[in-house]
Amino acid sequence: MTRLKFISYIVFMLFTSILVSCGSNHFFIKPMKYNFNFYTGYHQFYVSDSESIKDTNSKDFWNEEAYKDRLANHEDIIAIPTKSYGIINGELEVLSKEKAITNFELYDHIVESGIEIKSGTLQILDCPNSEIEKEISISPGKYKVRVYSKNLDVLEGEDEDEGNDFYRIEIWKAKNQDKKILKRYITS
Repeated sequence: MTRLKFISYIVFMLFTSILVSCGSNHFFIKPMKYNFNFYTGYHQFYVSDSESIKDTNSKDFWNEEAYKDRLANHEDIIAIPTKSYGIINGELEVLSKEKAITNFELYDHIVESGIEIKSGTLQILDCPNSEIEKEISISPGKYKVRVYSKNLDVLEGEDEDEGNDFYRIEIWKAKNQDKKILKRYITS
């Protein structure tokens, strides 16, 4: 094989691998799943870009709509309300594309909204200290975040510090940043 043919072959293979890796105008993202379990206060925790200014005290952030929708958001940070005031459990999955919902009945509330990750680092933070509970490297860009909440009914007399609420978070690249309620929790 001549040197020119060899170089052409290498260029072809690199180009082919790039094309195979691309999907929906962005590089393939390998699905990754992370579990979390941590203490958080004030009935909330955050999903954030690491470079967010984290201004969650604004009256525009936690407005009436955000409480009703069970999600407050700004361009680079999302707050997820919890039933527990204490230990929360959940999982976060980074997807290559949106996943169809097949199990609506398992969850009390499902909401999605957009977030921009400019830094390439996604964080899960507690409240009120914004301590980093999970930190994940992802490619910079605009993402859709879907939050599934379950076990939101706390029985009378139960200790809210010992709640068994659970949060599943899915995130994938998406241009659409609109908030959308897919299933609304009705307080019992």
